[in-house]
Amino acid sequence: MPIASLTREEAADRAALLTVDRYDLDVDLTGLLEGDTVRSTATIAFRSARPGAGSFVDVVADVERAVLNGAELDPASVQDGRLPLPDLQGDNVLVVTAAQSRTADGQGVLRTVDAADGLVYVWMTFEPDEARRLWACFDQPDLKAVHRFTVLAPESWTVTNNSAPETIEPEGPEARRWTFAPTPPLSTYVTVVNAGPFHQLRRTVDGYDLGLYSRRSLAAVLERDADELFDLTARGLAWFGEQFAYPFPQQRYDQAFVPDMGGAMENWGSVTHTDAFLYRSAPSYRERSDRADVVLHEMAHMWFGDLVTMRWWDDLWLNEAFASWASTWAMVGATEFTDAWATDLLDSKLLGYRQDMSPATHAIRGDVPDVQQAMANFDAITYDKGEAVLKQLAAYVGEDAFVEGLRAYFAAHAWGNTVLDDLMGAFAAASGRDLSAWTGAWLDRAGTDRLELDGGVLRAASPDGEAPRPHRLRIAGYGADLAPAGAVEVEVTGPETTVEVPGTIHQVNSGDLTFASVRADTASLEALRRGAGTLPDPLERTLAVATAWDQLVQGELGSDAVVDAITGLVAAETSPAVVEALLLLGLQAVELWTPLARVPELTGRLAVAAARLADSPAHRQPALRTLAATATEPAQLELLAEAAADDLDLAWRVLARQAELGEHDLDAVEALQARDPDPDAFASALAVRASLDDPEAKEAAWRAIMVDRRVPAGSARRTVAGRFWRPLQRDVLAPYADRYLEALDSFGSAGMLGQLGLVRGMFPYAVVDDAFLARAGAAAEAPDVNATARTALLLGLDTGLRMVRARTA
Repeated sequence: MPIASLTREEAADRAALLTVDRYDLDVDLTGLLEGDTVRSTATIAFRSARPGAGSFVDVVADVERAVLNGAELDPASVQDGRLPLPDLQGDNVLVVTAAQSRTADGQGVLRTVDAADGLVYVWMTFEPDEARRLWACFDQPDLKAVHRFTVLAPESWTVTNNSAPETIEPEGPEARRWTFAPTPPLSTYVTVVNAGPFHQLRRTVDGYDLGLYSRRSLAAVLERDADELFDLTARGLAWFGEQFAYPFPQQRYDQAFVPDMGGAMENWGSVTHTDAFLYRSAPSYRERSDRADVVLHEMAHMWFGDLVTMRWWDDLWLNEAFASWASTWAMVGATEFTDAWATDLLDSKLLGYRQDMSPATHAIRGDVPDVQQAMANFDAITYDKGEAVLKQLAAYVGEDAFVEGLRAYFAAHAWGNTVLDDLMGAFAAASGRDLSAWTGAWLDRAGTDRLELDGGVLRAASPDGEAPRPHRLRIAGYGADLAPAGAVEVEVTGPETTVEVPGTIHQVNSGDLTFASVRADTASLEALRRGAGTLPDPLERTLAVATAWDQLVQGELGSDAVVDAITGLVAAETSPAVVEALLLLGLQAVELWTPLARVPELTGRLAVAAARLADSPAHRQPALRTLAATATEPAQLELLAEAAADDLDLAWRVLARQAELGEHDLDAVEALQARDPDPDAFASALAVRASLDDPEAKEAAWRAIMVDRRVPAGSARRTVAGRFWRPLQRDVLAPYADRYLEALDSFGSAGMLGQLGLVRGMFPYAVVDDAFLARAGAAAEAPDVNATARTALLLGLDTGLRMVRARTA
């Protein structure tokens, strides 16, 4: 069935015409226990501002019956996922019964069968416009309405929804009917129904009824992590409620960890996470930090996105950038992960810089003519640059004024929809600053400014030839021995700003307050890079390495200098999260940014650093994982073998490294899979085989990821993909670069999260060359390529070109 993408103009016209009061949704999941069909009846009460006018309701399912104000509509009239609604009255009631059988590909709904025990689970996720795949609705963010769900499910299943269940009653011998309380006014995309024979844990903390859910085969892992997850959730609700002066207004807050999901979704009161966050082996500090970041990110959406929602998708960044900023802010303020701004720089902000320097960049407040373009904007500009720009705004107006503005914004617009001016007006009123020029400069222009300290002058330049953006930043000074000598606050308002910085070594953008490519003099850059471990705190140390990374990407520095900077810093760094982030960055530098002839040498340097770090209890786990990716010497492999005896995750990594080195032990793989309780252990075994420099092994991995799509989304797929694209296996991998381009058209059938994971996660960076880049460029310009694939191709092209330059330097 052809499906139309709702345009901005159509959405505005429909919002001007219609007011939606209520959805009563009757959902039947019993057909999913052994089949693939979910049925729904949507009863929609809505008003029309112009009686006699016509409109349409969205429905991408098989309509069986439709009745508008008592009159039958022809189900065959559905075209492009739209059911026409003629001759509307002032007050209307529409009843649409529909069935959806495409429940195996993740487009709005996914039915999965756990290979461990054969149990069936169902999850739903609707952003940006996929609620229409399950039931008829006006699927746009500014037509909010109350939703009341009634769900018929197999007797053994538990059902989660945005609200608490009011009644659970038997219906026949093998089913139960769940009736949930009405929701507050919500956009369609943040509603949810999840179901299955979940393992459920509940706890009451500070008056909130908190729930955790997982598939039964992961019950032991959920039990292991429950105390931490409940504590983190309670801390987040308390922090945001106090800081925003608006406590979360619902007692129940659930989080379901579901299989084969490539991310998380901020459904009101019932967040859905990938169960990859239920780490099968004891998680590292960084893995716990990553999970906390996502838990708090989705929680922040309860206020920014769910309570107050953007009117249209051109303000998507208002949702995602804010949630990203708020989660990092809350981690520092309310949890043990107080180095979150440092790890955010290495993880998220570097991604924002990478996309912003590429042809895939766009203004943060982008032009989104239709929903298809909105999906392409779930990217590093919207999330990562957007977060950094909000951090800069907080520095520009002061954090107190920033928080005061947020409080006023939530109080004024609760349960409504807004545009950017509503938010910026709140910040302007709280700070007393006119932010109109700031808004245009930061949110309506793409590209990264360059800030260079030249003696006593800070020079600023914008890549678009216009005036540089306003920046509020700090420049730190150090003595020749890198002893702190003081710092100065600077507000940039033009191309040149006179500054007086103490000391002889200078660090531009100390505290990482702004978003810019920064440089000091050559002596300062080299001193900070070589002596980063002596700087006063993790963020300053991380900034020195991040600047070196920017020099690598810009072609100003070789990967060997970056690897040396990383190995030097990890030897001195005390923050566990920062050490792990640095080691992962070091692996990127070695595998993707180093001339092939020198990969073994730099791999060896990283392996030596990791082996030394393995003696530190605080850093042993990430050090051993890095060593498992780089070891070549007998002593290193012996150290790994001993450490992996009681660590299943490390044991899988060691087997993969051995396979890459040509020592595949099939018996050891089969034995480890047999004793691994992970229901997705087959993916770990596949990752070992994917590491082989062997055509049959590569083909098996490719088919599992790209054709059969049986590798679970999330960390399992990333692991197999990472073991597939090995840098020194170019001959056997070369044909798969073109096969990636051939597969682009098929990615759309994987749902939004699946499509984003495939198109970005499988880009063949390890084997890109000039010839492939030319073919990829042509594919990006093809008239029929969808917006998400085009964005990924343009980003991959630019990054690949920079990698080729670094690898041939």
